Amino acid sequence: MPDSAQDKSASRTPFARRTGRLPRWWPLPLGLVAGALAGGTYGAVSPPQYTATSYVIAVPTDQADSMSALGFAQAYSRVATQVAVLSDAQVAAGVPVETLKSQVRAETSPDAPMVAISAVSDRPAQAMEMANAVARALTTNAGHTKDDTHVKLLRFTRAVKPTEPSSASAALTTLVGACAGGLLGGLALLLRPRRTADAAVPTVPAPATAAAGLRGGA
Repeated sequence: MPDSAQDKSASRTPFARRTGRLPRWWPLPLGLVAGALAGGTYGAVSPPQYTATSYVIAVPTDQADSMSALGFAQAYSRVATQVAVLSDAQVAAGVPVETLKSQVRAETSPDAPMVAISAVSDRPAQAMEMANAVARALTTNAGHTKDDTHVKLLRFTRAVKPTEPSSASAALTTLVGACAGGLLGGLALLLRPRRTADAAVPTVPAPATAAAGLRGGA
């Protein structure tokens, strides 16, 4: 073996020599297993989250129409998570404004003048209390301007205590982690350089060729 090939073989680390004997596709199963373990661990240690939703509806007065109510419902959905409303709801919710701001969201439909106020918590009772407190504070604030907007905001349904978590289960996080790990393993497999021989195998001339060369020299 030439000296350059010997130096190249000696410079390879033990890890490189071990992985050199593995199949080329080994990053794919490794990524699947690692991703599944990571996803399963996350799902097992993360506390379940519960979601409670309260609904309020915008009702037009005699001086307004349904389109005005629809427009104000969309406006109230943006106001619901502002500090002016959340500061009025914090006492009834039993949590500070920062918690309400991070765990409460408001959504509305483009077809119905209704606002859905959802709260997320690791305690079902607290999720219910936060959603109801924000909905109550929003209707109270809207009542202060109903003479100007000609739209009333009424409580449609109260939030109830959730009985099942809304967060992903450990089985789902395991599946998602396995998919993500398999994707990363596949990318590593595509980007991995192809294995090349450490040194070229020396060629030996065929006997017939060597004999012909001797005759020609004579």
